[in-house]
Amino acid sequence: MDWLDTEREYEDEVTGETTLARMFEESAERNTNRPAQKYKGGIYDRSLTDSVLPAATPGEFRTISYAEMRDIVRTLSAGFRDLGVERGDRVGLFSNTRMEWAQSDFALLSAGAVITTVYTSSSPDQARYLLDDPDADGVIVENEDLLETVLEVEDDLDLEFIVSMDEIEGYDDRDDILTLGEVYDRGEDTFDLEAYEARIDETEWDDLASLIYTSGTTGQPKGVQLTHGNFRSNVNANRKRFAPRPDRDDDVPVLDEESVAVSYLPLAHVFERTAGHFVPFASGACIAYAESPDTLQEDFSTVSPTTATSVPRVYEKIYDGIREEASGSSVSERIFEWATDVGVEYQQTDSPGALLKAKQAVADKLVFSSVREALGGEIELLISGGGSLSPELCRLYHAMGLPIFEGYGLTETSPVVSTNPPDAAKIGTIGAPISNVEVKVDESVADQAAFTDDPGEVGELLVKGPNVTQGYWNKPGATRSAFTEDDDGDRWFRTGDIIHIRPDGYLEFRDRAKQIIVLSTGKNIAPGPLEDAFAASEVVEQAMVVGDGEKFIAALLVPNTNHVRSWAEEEGIDLPEDPQAMCDNERVREYIQQEVDRVNQNFEKHETIKQFELVPQEFTEENDMLTPTMKKKRRVILERFEDRVDRLYEDA
Repeated sequence: MDWLDTEREYEDEVTGETTLARMFEESAERNTNRPAQKYKGGIYDRSLTDSVLPAATPGEFRTISYAEMRDIVRTLSAGFRDLGVERGDRVGLFSNTRMEWAQSDFALLSAGAVITTVYTSSSPDQARYLLDDPDADGVIVENEDLLETVLEVEDDLDLEFIVSMDEIEGYDDRDDILTLGEVYDRGEDTFDLEAYEARIDETEWDDLASLIYTSGTTGQPKGVQLTHGNFRSNVNANRKRFAPRPDRDDDVPVLDEESVAVSYLPLAHVFERTAGHFVPFASGACIAYAESPDTLQEDFSTVSPTTATSVPRVYEKIYDGIREEASGSSVSERIFEWATDVGVEYQQTDSPGALLKAKQAVADKLVFSSVREALGGEIELLISGGGSLSPELCRLYHAMGLPIFEGYGLTETSPVVSTNPPDAAKIGTIGAPISNVEVKVDESVADQAAFTDDPGEVGELLVKGPNVTQGYWNKPGATRSAFTEDDDGDRWFRTGDIIHIRPDGYLEFRDRAKQIIVLSTGKNIAPGPLEDAFAASEVVEQAMVVGDGEKFIAALLVPNTNHVRSWAEEEGIDLPEDPQAMCDNERVREYIQQEVDRVNQNFEKHETIKQFELVPQEFTEENDMLTPTMKKKRRVILERFEDRVDRLYEDA
């Protein structure tokens, strides 16, 4: 791959070996008057006063420049130092993704602190663990609700301060509880540029920058230790892959200072922290903070972003919304489906003829142009990570002129290991390894007989590079088991994922090694591709494949309730109001069987779904069936629907 050699050798003002705080300062210097952040009005009761952050009009976004953001970061940094934050202190960030999260992150990093992240969905017990395990010296919470969560468990912690981003009332008797505005006021009184610069220079490449806790689909979360060098090396490699390099054609989408991103994934997760935070800010891009994942279409339309990072589940939801909106407009459902079929055919054809070009032009005019306009009209590239993306769904997005470039990574790799380059993307893959990462597979982990159709190598992916963690916080045993050494003494991180390294060097995700289903017949089945095959379905909302130790593959399916009820109304079928009764309705099961049959056509006989049960409850983070990064908690789902799983095999 000649382009990879060019990428590896490329350098510009963004790449470098400075720490994260210095990286931000350098970007702010280059982009002083350019827009840095956009924040939405009418959402938060921010404690940073109007003199610092004037209130935005409700429902609209206001912009601050890099110079303004730098002033806030510097002043907050001085304020945290005045609170007693020293180099190496651990400080928790317990907040949804918003502007102050980013500002606090850079402020604490420049103060020499180590940021430990807490998901806002954490229960008091989970919050206790995520603050106690790293022995946090302080915590920044978003609002009074999360403050109360911390206060509920504070007797078990050793916190020196708690800071709220929003205004709070009734805590005047506590000197250790402040607002972010009060921290800013302290910083205004104490800021000294020379001292600030000295603190940044004291921080070194190998110093710990953050503890990010694994989402814990099984077992207790582990604190992944990530240094400034881990993050910075990953920023460098991602910049090289998406930079406006001189070898690229002008129509290739890139990430640079002209880019506008929308951020809505949890910044507590390493994917958004690097791809939606460190990389854009290093590149001089502007980041707009969405109100919530539920308001994405509205926020995209208002901001008109050029890029965004997301996980497959969100792309599925956006597509469902696009299809539902199209079917409710002047475009019929039949025309929408015709257009997407034409778009996929056009996208897959190397040299489309005149007829296909004409069809594509009609499809674009009737459907795709309005879809793009609904998302702001300026999207150039979308990044997908944090899970396996359905190739069918990816093709549909490309067909609509909304290209998704899928990548792969883990918390332990800061996180990116591979991603599709914008000028050489291959749908169905997770891209080629980034330029400073080495990969190989351990074939002994995978049943090779199950992957005979994969030319190349298949096994557990092993990774080596400057982005790889040194290990887990206070868990030497887990650290030892996560690494292996080769004959040359090189240390490789075990990802736990079964990956196919193709002859062309691109990677294909097969599944988590521990999630491979082994049938009683000895056949090994990866559930991921089967589940992903329903991603673009208008009939099935979610799927989870089961069958470990059984004779055949079965599935728990969550129906798209709105679509099923609309279909029933058109067919004159009177469905019961009770959700479970609807799922048990024989006509509904027959209808969904057609969708299962469609999916089964693309798989070998032993891989196909032989039985299914419909469940009325969507898998979400709120009901504890998804992690904060929207991965299925399979153990929880199996326990929740144990009776349904038993029914799948009771007559086997």
